[in-house]
Amino acid sequence: MAIAEELAKKQRAISVAEFFEKNRQILGFDSAPRSLITCVKEAVDNALDACEDASILPNILVQIARVGDACLVTVEDNGPGIVREQIPRIFAKLLYGSRFHVLKQSRGQQGIGISAAVLYSQLTSGKPTKITSRIDINEPAHYYELIINTKTNEPEIIVERTTDWDRPHGTRIEMEMEASYVRGRRQSVYEYMKATAIVNPHARLTLIEPDGNVVVFDRATDQMPRQPNEIKPHPDGMELGTLIKMLRYTDRQKLISFLMNEFSRMGRKTAEDICKAAAIDPDEIPAKLSHDQAKRLLGAFRKVRIQAPPMDCLSPIGEELIYKGLEKEYDVDFISTTTRSATVHSGNPFIVEAGIAFGGSLPKEDRIDILRFANKVPLLYQQGGCAITHAIEQVNWRNYELNQSGGNGIPVGPAVVFVHVASTKVPFTSESKNAIADIPEIMNEIKLAVQDIARDMKNYLSRKKLLEKRKGKEEIIKKILPRMVAKVSSIVGKEEPDIGPVIAKIMGNILVQREVAQRDDGCVVSIRVRNFDEHARSFKLHELSKYDVVEAPEAKLVDMGDATNLVWKISLGPGEQKVLCYKIECSGTPQLQTPIAEGIDEEVIIGARVV
Repeated sequence: MAIAEELAKKQRAISVAEFFEKNRQILGFDSAPRSLITCVKEAVDNALDACEDASILPNILVQIARVGDACLVTVEDNGPGIVREQIPRIFAKLLYGSRFHVLKQSRGQQGIGISAAVLYSQLTSGKPTKITSRIDINEPAHYYELIINTKTNEPEIIVERTTDWDRPHGTRIEMEMEASYVRGRRQSVYEYMKATAIVNPHARLTLIEPDGNVVVFDRATDQMPRQPNEIKPHPDGMELGTLIKMLRYTDRQKLISFLMNEFSRMGRKTAEDICKAAAIDPDEIPAKLSHDQAKRLLGAFRKVRIQAPPMDCLSPIGEELIYKGLEKEYDVDFISTTTRSATVHSGNPFIVEAGIAFGGSLPKEDRIDILRFANKVPLLYQQGGCAITHAIEQVNWRNYELNQSGGNGIPVGPAVVFVHVASTKVPFTSESKNAIADIPEIMNEIKLAVQDIARDMKNYLSRKKLLEKRKGKEEIIKKILPRMVAKVSSIVGKEEPDIGPVIAKIMGNILVQREVAQRDDGCVVSIRVRNFDEHARSFKLHELSKYDVVEAPEAKLVDMGDATNLVWKISLGPGEQKVLCYKIECSGTPQLQTPIAEGIDEEVIIGARVV
């Protein structure tokens, strides 16, 4: 028998499940701590997607329990549940899902994640995964115990029955596996949950750790994120093989109809221009186009101006919610956020969002913390190989008041930088989806977004330094001038004058002075506000009065119960002043509190306390 015939007998097909059984590190199962995080991540991602698809504010429970040398992972959500027939395939069949052929932003797309976690569980524990799901309070809950037949990549049902469950709807998954729970470092389940809470501020996440400690990451908003809409492929970035496949299997009988109905942003005029540029009859049958014609058609895509794809297929977090997420999880002095305009790479729309949190309790001598996200999912591993990190390293942080050795690399300082890339197709570097590839368009947008927030931080720090300098100068003046005034007044034998105006003039501050004139029918209070600064100033001034206010022509009156709050909106240019008057019912000298200023730094105002 020929050698070739002997070799031929050894050839056989393998299923995708069998492949990943032998190459599980590709999916992120390469160590005990990382395997645990990967399983939790895949289950939580599924839960968040399901809740958002059903417009349900997510309540998600993650519990890690130790079972001998193994870990029992339980993830429960309040989503819409899963119909009985779909449960085995969703959890125990790799590459089974509803998102792979859908062009819109979503956390999972390949149909590998949760079934890969089930596969890892059965490989390391030898036990089936337990699933409980219910779609409505009037329907029974269905309970399954499942494993994956790796030879066929098909689910095997060990147990199937209905069960009692106190949830009106939702899904619960229990997986036992070899894993290690760690805390106190960046790559941990705790840090994953914290990061997920920041980037999903509408979700309430609960973590029960192996020692029974319960950590709740509460939602920062009741506002659901905008649901992305599905779009069709865009001609920009189309590859020849993909185009030939689309032409071969379309049901359209005319090329112009194919172009108008199978691609986004393709109207009749654009389709006609493409056919003309490709020198192909618009009525040609798509499936009969030759390889050369398909190549000419692809070339026409490059020549004819085609509108960018629609951006409603994306669901960015938004500047306000990023701010709330960072504010909720970090004790800091300053936060800035930005959401860039949508753009396109290879026909795929994407948006970059960024935020920076500075100061507070963050460590000053460590490198800044980088929070990386793709489609609202934290990226915890492979930081050094990610486009987000590379773009941040390219920024000259010394221009923005942070230490950076050599003018490149990750800077040092009390800061956290947040970057989120939202896209219909995030270009991950591997199936484990932990790093984004260095696509030039994405790198450029990340860098621009980071520079936007870095400029805001620099302005804040510059302003802070200026105010600290002013405050130090003012404290010195306040110590020296009163002594000089007291000395001179004692020498000339006169009462000490009010030196507030002098200090305000020297410092270039806002001066607030109050005068009270007594009359037979009450008292008239005058508040003089003068701007000695070289810049215009705008703020609110509050005056709390326990007396009945008779007249206050320019003030807004707010009843505080036992007092009246008079509020003025004040805008003064350099050197300008304004007199605010109101009348109260009182006999004798009224007892008035110090005026309150809102919306201005305390270092630049004298005669009012700042809130």
